[in-house]
Amino acid sequence: MRLDKYLKVSRLIKRRTVAAEAASGGRVSVNGRDAKPGADVKVGDVVEVRFGERRLRVQVLSVDEKTRPADAPAMYREIR
Repeated sequence: MRLDKYLKVSRLIKRRTVAAEAASGGRVSVNGRDAKPGADVKVGDVVEVRFGERRLRVQVLSVDEKTRPADAPAMYREIR
């Protein structure tokens, strides 16, 4: 699944265009490497999103094309 779509479907970022802008701006990395919006995300990958001073690191648990808002947190596990 594309990185920008995963960020939107998992509700880590609210809109896909904002997710694409964040990835293009170098604020998103996959497995420690800066990633473009079209980067492939697979189960087991570690995605890090930087929101100013705050960093959110998650491990991908599933890559469902569609999910309900209540089920979105089951798509990832937060890593500290």
